[in-house]
Amino acid sequence: MLVLSRVVGELISIGDDITLRVLSVNGASVRFGVEAPPKVNVHRAEVYERIQRKQAVEKVR
Repeated sequence: MLVLSRVVGELISIGDDITLRVLSVNGASVRFGVEAPPKVNVHRAEVYERIQRKQAVEKVR
């Protein structure tokens, strides 16, 4: 795992077309902005897990 330190306003680039920007830091809470092409799905981990469970249930039916 790559671990990076950034301050508000700084960017992290992933590949050629994904950018993360640190928008704010409030205590232990960090807000990111994600810029990615429409073909790239971006979800919080708990939302992604919910989608995966729903798709698994639909496959069984």
